[in-house]
Amino acid sequence: MTPIAVLIADDQELVRTGFAMVVDAAPDMRVVAIAATGAEAIDLAAKHRPDVILMDIRMPGTDGITATSAILAAGDKPPKIIALTTYDSNDYATRILNAGASGYLLKDATAEGLTAAIRSAFHGGSVIAPTTTRNLVAARTEPPPPPRDPAPLDSFTARERDVFDLIVAGANNAEIAQRLHLAEVTVKTHVGRVLAKLGVRDRLNVVIWAYRNGAAR
Repeated sequence: MTPIAVLIADDQELVRTGFAMVVDAAPDMRVVAIAATGAEAIDLAAKHRPDVILMDIRMPGTDGITATSAILAAGDKPPKIIALTTYDSNDYATRILNAGASGYLLKDATAEGLTAAIRSAFHGGSVIAPTTTRNLVAARTEPPPPPRDPAPLDSFTARERDVFDLIVAGANNAEIAQRLHLAEVTVKTHVGRVLAKLGVRDRLNVVIWAYRNGAAR
């Protein structure tokens, strides 16, 4: 199987080196390029066409938010972008997610959490640090998408409710699979059913729906 090609963009050399060591230690991914600025990230993304980019937000010159917008607008098959930052900021998270990023993680994430986030983004998932999710939910002013079912939780099977609770807790598909002793493909099926029954498009909106409707345990 072809490894997941990862580009790392960060203005701190030690951070770049550390992320590169974590990625290259994983058997199913490899670093294809490293950038120190947002402008370099744009150029290297066009040259190497990575599957996933780990993007710092605050960089000199072109920042990570601007770079994200430019990269995602440039190609017919753009990479998935995960924002990695020291700052648990609603403003940064909202801006880079609106720019099209697939995830927002803090730099204190574990090596296992980082590689799991890369895999999740590569396969079309979204990953957001649990503390950031809670802050976004608390600060968000727009109403959640309306549910298709007036009592969607009542329509959940017991397993779908388990998956729903773990999504709200911030677990990714691999973590859900491990906790519920299921195959990841089965988890993806349950996640899809949860999204459909709630009438929402992604995991973040599942969390928002849960907090808005008092369903977060």
